[in-house]
Amino acid sequence: MNLGKYRNLIFYITTIAVFSCLMYFFIIEGQTLEIKENIVTKTSSGSTWENFQESFKTNLHHPLALLLAQIVTIILTARLFGWICMKIKQPSVIGEMIAGIVLGPSLVGMYFPEFSAFLFPKESLGNLQFLSQIGLILFMYIVGMELDLSVLRKKAHDAVVISHASIIIPFALGIGLSYFIYQEFAPTGIQFTSFALFIAISMSITAFPVLARIVQERNLQKTKLGTIVITCAAADDITAWCILAAVIAIVKAGSFTSSIYVIIMAIAYVFLMIKIVRPFLKRIGDLQAGKNTINKPMVAIFFLTLILSSYITEVIGIHALFGAFMAGAIMPENTKFRTLFIDKVEDVALVLLLPLFFVFTGLRTQIGLLNDSHLWMTAGFIILTAVLGKFAGSALTAKFVGINWKESLTIGALMNTRGLMELIVLNIGYDLGVLGPEIFAMLVIMALFTTFMTGPALDFINFIFKSKKEEEPVHENDSKYRVLLSFDKPESGSTLLKLAHDFTNKMNGNKSITAMNIAPVDEMHAYDIDEYEDSQFQNVIETSHELNLEVTTLFKASTDIENDLTSITNKGHYDLLLIMLGKSMYEGSLLGRLLGFTTKIINPEKLLNTVKGKGNIFNNSPFDDFTLQILDKTNIPVGVLVEKDFQSAEKVFVPIFNLSDFYLLEYAKRLINNNNSQIIILDAAGQIRNNIEVKELIRSIEQVAPNHITLYNEKKIEKEFLNAQDLMLISSKSWKNLIDTKSLWLSDIPSTLIISNP
Repeated sequence: MNLGKYRNLIFYITTIAVFSCLMYFFIIEGQTLEIKENIVTKTSSGSTWENFQESFKTNLHHPLALLLAQIVTIILTARLFGWICMKIKQPSVIGEMIAGIVLGPSLVGMYFPEFSAFLFPKESLGNLQFLSQIGLILFMYIVGMELDLSVLRKKAHDAVVISHASIIIPFALGIGLSYFIYQEFAPTGIQFTSFALFIAISMSITAFPVLARIVQERNLQKTKLGTIVITCAAADDITAWCILAAVIAIVKAGSFTSSIYVIIMAIAYVFLMIKIVRPFLKRIGDLQAGKNTINKPMVAIFFLTLILSSYITEVIGIHALFGAFMAGAIMPENTKFRTLFIDKVEDVALVLLLPLFFVFTGLRTQIGLLNDSHLWMTAGFIILTAVLGKFAGSALTAKFVGINWKESLTIGALMNTRGLMELIVLNIGYDLGVLGPEIFAMLVIMALFTTFMTGPALDFINFIFKSKKEEEPVHENDSKYRVLLSFDKPESGSTLLKLAHDFTNKMNGNKSITAMNIAPVDEMHAYDIDEYEDSQFQNVIETSHELNLEVTTLFKASTDIENDLTSITNKGHYDLLLIMLGKSMYEGSLLGRLLGFTTKIINPEKLLNTVKGKGNIFNNSPFDDFTLQILDKTNIPVGVLVEKDFQSAEKVFVPIFNLSDFYLLEYAKRLINNNNSQIIILDAAGQIRNNIEVKELIRSIEQVAPNHITLYNEKKIEKEFLNAQDLMLISSKSWKNLIDTKSLWLSDIPSTLIISNP
């Protein structure tokens, strides 16, 4: 029996010993073979520690080690600046653009030259450039997929007029601007036509991805204005990239006549992609209909299409990025299919590879070259030309086609957003030698400025046209009891709605229930936001029909969920906010927020697992970070539900630990009046029987609903008693006490509503 117990150990030791001896034998015998060979033995004059240091330095400067160090530094810096910009209500792309400039010669290179020379030596920039180009190819593929061509076909009338006006006007102004700056800033040997065309196209670009995110965040996607702007930007993107392809062909060929063959090949390529490749991909996509995954052979086909398309356009002479954009645009239009494929590509492209492009651009941007007032005045003139051409051109055209001034100016502000797309164009111009370092730096500053001004411009326009009606929202009946429930997962919304129903069931017309879902803007794509919203509210709608309950739904895409939730709650005149503990967690620790994690580094599930008897609590906080912030910033009562298969509040347990918990009786009274709930009150501190006011309140409840409220004086609460309850009402202070004392209740309690009064 003992032998069987140690059998595995004996086998392990024997195996290791036998094969170690075998290896030793072959090594000894192998050394005898060296007699016939000319073996050079490495000798070292230094100590072992010096040898290690030398080896370590060599490894540190190895191209792969250096590239990995660059990637880590770039991602952390980009996420940090992106997070800061999101906190000040700016697109994260601005922060990532700034991060690139900070890591370049404009800041780190200027003040920490040794560190910059170590991390970004010139010989390493080639690897960084090629990786960033792969990131751009994947990004342009996503941009192409995010274009909803069906919307363009249906709603392109006014939008195409505005879009093309927003291209031709700044394009013309850009050529005019080139006339004044060509002699001073054009690199030696560059023709005026080539220089002017690149300046013109840089004035004409709109950043469709950034614009789409802003439209979603400001809840404009369902309005006529939002539809027009998205359609304008999509048409703008297609037109601008076609123009850019022609411009690249002309620049490379040296003149328009010399580029005719390239343009003819480009037209043939587009015809091939639309008429042959697109139907082929559609047939393949149809095989995927209804499935929730994409198999590997299908993924390989679409990636091959992307790579071949990019390769063909690069060989033709109109740049690989146009091929990537075109490959995305001809993808099967099935929304679910595109979403699945984008999810496979997006994280790698946007989080890992794209920041490399921002930093590579930053390494080229030498703001220090703008070292006198004349150069800064020229940069200001470039910015003015860009804003006049895009902002004023789009706004005036929108007004001309019959749109009111507020919406026209909003269209102008949004179309003036340049973002990453501008940097792509500028880098192409820099690579072709058309743009010199000084003009490149000025145009990068222009891209930053015009993107940054979008948010403030929209706020200013809304402020100017703000009506009194908007300033003072009027409620038709202020006596209504208003409940707001905020959820992140569809099943959570359904559970919270059942709870809200228990509190308001018999109030008839004197109640108002709003179900709100605030989603991270970066989890959605412009073309599938309606489908995303429908899927989020599906369970809520179904539950409302089952309960015969009228519910108002509220959906918002946001970059700052915590502040948006508290703002909507405080401005909405609600009487109660219901959320889930740990389920409404969108942002966690600082590191999690910077890296884009949507859960905490220290997972809030620990708390839920403890409540369910599956784990321990390692910190003293009774709530996750997100819930704590909501409780701190809202000025109405908040109910935080710890959910354990909650269905209905038929049997409710209310522990009263001190006098400050007595407000819970008002919520117990609501459950009795509206749900006929059976309430058991635990006088844990023995204070109820000595308090006349509370005894009178209990007596008044009993008179209206006899046999629905029971006073419980037992000191020890049995597991069977807790398991028999449907819901426990507890104050936030008492909940904290349970957590701090690691109460034995936690593993046995039913679903629990933690109510915090402001």
